[in-house]
Order: sequence, then structure tokens, then C-alpha cells
Amino acid sequence: MSSPIHLAVHGAAGRMGRRVVALALEDSCIKLDAAIESSSCPLLGQDSGTVAGCGNAGVDLSDQWSSNTQVVIDFSLPAAVEGCVKKCLEMNLPLVVATTGLSDDQKEGLHVASKQIPVVWAPSMSLAVNLAMKLSQQAAHSLKDVTGGLDVEILERHHRHKVDAPSGTALRFGELISNELGEGIKHVHGREGDTGERSSSEIGYHAIRVSDNPGEHTIIFGMMGEKIELSVAASNRDCYASGALTAAKWLMGKKAGMFNMFDVLGLS
Repeated sequence: MSSPIHLAVHGAAGRMGRRVVALALEDSCIKLDAAIESSSCPLLGQDSGTVAGCGNAGVDLSDQWSSNTQVVIDFSLPAAVEGCVKKCLEMNLPLVVATTGLSDDQKEGLHVASKQIPVVWAPSMSLAVNLAMKLSQQAAHSLKDVTGGLDVEILERHHRHKVDAPSGTALRFGELISNELGEGIKHVHGREGDTGERSSSEIGYHAIRVSDNPGEHTIIFGMMGEKIELSVAASNRDCYASGALTAAKWLMGKKAGMFNMFDVLGLS
């Protein structure tokens, strides 16, 4: 059996960071090497496994990085991503960025970093979501010239604490679909008032925020007389943590470059 991969989790005290820590501790292929948090985090010095609710891990939450780390998973906040990227460049570490809500400048920063280190970034780490994205892409390609026109609507549901809307995942669904439909597609965020007749050259987005919903997306392809709905839903956050760990394993040994979950799943 090969040696386990030494993993650092950046944002380890957050909701998602805790789940990555918990699942990493259950994975014989992973050794939790560092649980990194901001120097202002009130939980610094506490055992990361205890904070994650899964028992003692023997790795304390710290703002210090380990020289033994082989790969990093970032599940923090947009404001913290740049510091993580900078550290990975300094230490020449492969990086999985699972943080959502990044700005265009931050995304561009990841592309620049990927010229020196291998980076996996995707709006969603869920394996099911990425498979649904591929199916949506194929559906759009097949239906783009359907007689009577094609109407595409994207509905997404998330927990009340989510601060960005529509979700990055919903926007990625829309991006993939519009790329198949061709130029001139407008992205419409919600509708209100006298909007006029719907154009077939638009994609509509609708964001719902309710309770503790970990994430649902429904893509509607409407045609005259029939429709297709692709729905994908998470029952808890572990699917995102598990996907990030899958990406981290896949990234080992890769050369510098920008990758996504399609690459990880062999869907590219």
C-alpha cells in the first residue's frame, strides 16, 4: 500500500472545512497534516477533529503551515483565497479551490497561479452536480435547433446563510448551456412586472433561500408540448467534502495547469 497523502485543509474551522477534516480522518489514503485557519479565529489551538465533532485528530487548528504538506484543499471565504494561493505558490503545492463566490479577479488569479502549480477549481465539488452539468451540456447541444424554440430555466435552492445569488453552480450550468446554444444568449435573473413575452434567446435564473438546504439545482429545458427537467440535490454537505478529497487525490503528480471537476471525473 502506498503512503497516504499529506493534506492541509485551509478554512478548517468553517462548516465545509470541518466536514473535509472529518472525512479525511476516515480515509486511509489521506493523512491530515494541517488544519489552517485565520490568526483571528477564536478556535486556534483546539484539536481540529474535536471541532469537527469526530474525536481527537492530533492536529490542532493553526495559522501555521506544515512543511510536510503535499496537497491543499481550500474551503474558506473569498477574502482568504488569495492568501492561500500565495502560500501554495511559495511552497509549490497542488491546490483544490472549493470556495465559492469568487470575483472575476480572483478567478483570474487562479489561472495565473496555475502556470506554476496544478489547480483544480470548480463552482461545485459535488460529483453528482458535475455529472448533471455534463448532461445539461449534452441536452443543450441536442435541442438548440428544436422546432418551436428551446426555453431554459435554472432554479436553485440553498440555505439562508448563503450570501451570493444565483449560486456559482447555477451560473456554471448557465455558462455551459449558453456555450452550446450559441451567441446572443441573455442571462435573466428573476422576473417581475410587465416583462413582455419570453425570448427563446435567454436563460432564466431563480434563487431560493430557505432553512438549512445544502443545495438543489433544477434545469428545465422547455419545448412546445414537452419538457426535460434535470434535478440534482444534496442531502448534506458531505458530497462537497468528498468531491474535494477526490480532486485532491487526482491532483497528485499532475503538472502545472488549470483543471476542473470534468477533468477529475474524466468527462472533458
